[in-house]
Amino acid sequence: MVPYDKRSEKGNAGQSSFEERLLVLHNDEINTFDHVISTLQNICEHDNIQAEQCALLTHFKGSCEIKKGALYELEELRYLLAEKSLSVTID
Repeated sequence: MVPYDKRSEKGNAGQSSFEERLLVLHNDEINTFDHVISTLQNICEHDNIQAEQCALLTHFKGSCEIKKGALYELEELRYLLAEKSLSVTID
């Protein structure tokens, strides 16, 4: 019998492009809350409450995970958010 941790390693082998990643918004001193909230609503399709919570978490904690998904999906969102002057990374 294969230990659980070894099975999960084998199950994920070769799926790096479909592996779930996180899109992280980072705090800055440039953008207003309104700009961040409206951008998250328009680009990430967050509802108003979710966008507000992400903006507040980012402000007080320094960063917030705003989306989870495959790398190829998050790269496009990262590009669009960066065009709107938001600081985002993919982890």
